[in-house]
Amino acid sequence: MKTYTEQEVLEKLSDFEGWEFNENALHTAFEFENFKETFTIMTRIAFEAERLGHHPDWANVYNKLHITLSTHEAGGVTDKDFEFAKVIDQLIG
Repeated sequence: MKTYTEQEVLEKLSDFEGWEFNENALHTAFEFENFKETFTIMTRIAFEAERLGHHPDWANVYNKLHITLSTHEAGGVTDKDFEFAKVIDQLIG
C-alpha cells in the first residue's frame, strides 16, 4: 500500500474542505447542535468504518467531533484515508 508524500497529500487535500495534514495524518473537526446529533453522526461513520475496514482515531466532547485518519499499517496517509474522508464528508454533507 503506497503512502503519499506530504506534497501529494497537500495536492489531494485541495479537493477536501476543512481537512488538514499534520503529524502524518488527515485531521478535521465538526461542531453539531448537541450531543445527540454528534453521536448520531458518529454512529453513521462507525458503520462506514466497518464497511471499509478502516477506522478513525476520533474524540468527542459534547457537540464537537475531532477525526484523525491515517493508515497505521502503512505508516502514513493512503488512498484508504482519502476514501474515508470523502465518505465522512458525504455523510455530514
